[in-house]
Amino acid sequence: MRAAPTILHLDMDAFYASVEQASKPSLRGKAVIVGGLGPRGVVATASYEARRFGVHSAMPTAQARRLCPNGAYLIPRFTLYREVSELVMGLLRELSPLVEPLSLDEAFVDLEAGGAAFDSESARATGERLRAEILALTGLSGSVGLAGSKMLAKVASEEAKPDGLLLIEPGTERELLAPMSVRTLPGVGPATGEHLRRAGITTVGELAEAGEDELVRMVGRAHGVGLYRMALGLDDRPVVAERDAKSVSVEDTFDVDLHDRVRIRNEVQRLADRCVGRLRGSGHSGRTIVLKVRRYDFSTLTRSETLRGPTDDAAVVREAAARLLEGVDTTGGVRLLGVGVTGLADYTQEDLFAHALAAAAEAEEAAGAGATGAGGAGGAGDDPAESSGEAEPPEEPAQALEGTEAAPVRHWAAGSDVRHAVYGPGWVQGSGVGRVTVRFEQPGSAPGRVRTFRLDDPELEASDPLPLVGEGP
Repeated sequence: MRAAPTILHLDMDAFYASVEQASKPSLRGKAVIVGGLGPRGVVATASYEARRFGVHSAMPTAQARRLCPNGAYLIPRFTLYREVSELVMGLLRELSPLVEPLSLDEAFVDLEAGGAAFDSESARATGERLRAEILALTGLSGSVGLAGSKMLAKVASEEAKPDGLLLIEPGTERELLAPMSVRTLPGVGPATGEHLRRAGITTVGELAEAGEDELVRMVGRAHGVGLYRMALGLDDRPVVAERDAKSVSVEDTFDVDLHDRVRIRNEVQRLADRCVGRLRGSGHSGRTIVLKVRRYDFSTLTRSETLRGPTDDAAVVREAAARLLEGVDTTGGVRLLGVGVTGLADYTQEDLFAHALAAAAEAEEAAGAGATGAGGAGGAGDDPAESSGEAEPPEEPAQALEGTEAAPVRHWAAGSDVRHAVYGPGWVQGSGVGRVTVRFEQPGSAPGRVRTFRLDDPELEASDPLPLVGEGP
């Protein structure tokens, strides 16, 4: 615990939803829900307007639609969220070399380490200046907590929401915490909270009065000692500068269980390509390839293979993921697939490129020895051309007219960015029955007009997100 409130916790307000409202003027002040839009989708973030209807993160999207039927339901645009996050994190790094990001929209900052604050007055001034700079740079609001420890700073930012600042003076921690719910404390989830409630403990003050011995008896030594210290406001954890990533992974949940083995294999190879793209983007390579399969009955299987050295070669990752898939029974159906790489390093061993070629050669040899034509019962990944990442499940060609080439069906997800040759930039409000509805507006403009086009309109194309404020830094 510090004698001055020089640990800052920043938490952007309803980050994903706020970014969407800032980039789509017609949604400002409206209920916005960002997340998966399919039958199995989950809410990632809800705007404060949507939260009034009871919508919250981690809620099934289907339930959110029942609670808030008139809300705007949008897919996440992580590319834009990461760009905005990097702007915000850049402001934090100007304050101190010790910045500990917790997510895209949340971080701790050691103000004392950067000379930005040494007492309550300078800490408050720094926090207010930071909030003003974030608003000017991104158009978004963030809540700031200031205290002598990480735990209290996080509690303070939560109490300051939305768009506020709260400073906890050292020495006032117990008085402030006492009336708060035990769920306020980190690590106290629904199960622990219910367990404490049945014992007659609902507030942090009652938790402190129970004493360490009683809490150890109730929830075990490790958890009990920690709970008691938090109830007293004690937390000596330092702010740790940004850690290197330990793993990189991607996964998809499917609206309908997958049964076709060829489709499953294609999805795994597509995920492998996305994973390698993210791996290269982070400047890493990795040794261990991980495959995650969640089956129809919600049982989740994880398989891994460790290579001879780190790689960022897409062919190597695809081949490994395909081999892992061969050992998984998917006959009952698959609802989720994921591919990841762990054991990260900052370099790639050259001999792994030879490994990739060798794996491809082995696959070709196997295919030549026992091939029975495309789509046969060979092992996943047997044909290197099959893992190019360009092939889609073989469903569309069957609908093509004889003697014609099947045109890919364009899919416009709600919330995605588009540009029209005549009307300029806009975003998709919805699509269906061969039509797509687009609202033409952009950050800083007035709410725009809505127009409807054919799904295959040649003048309409996907677009990159526009900066929220001006042209960016």
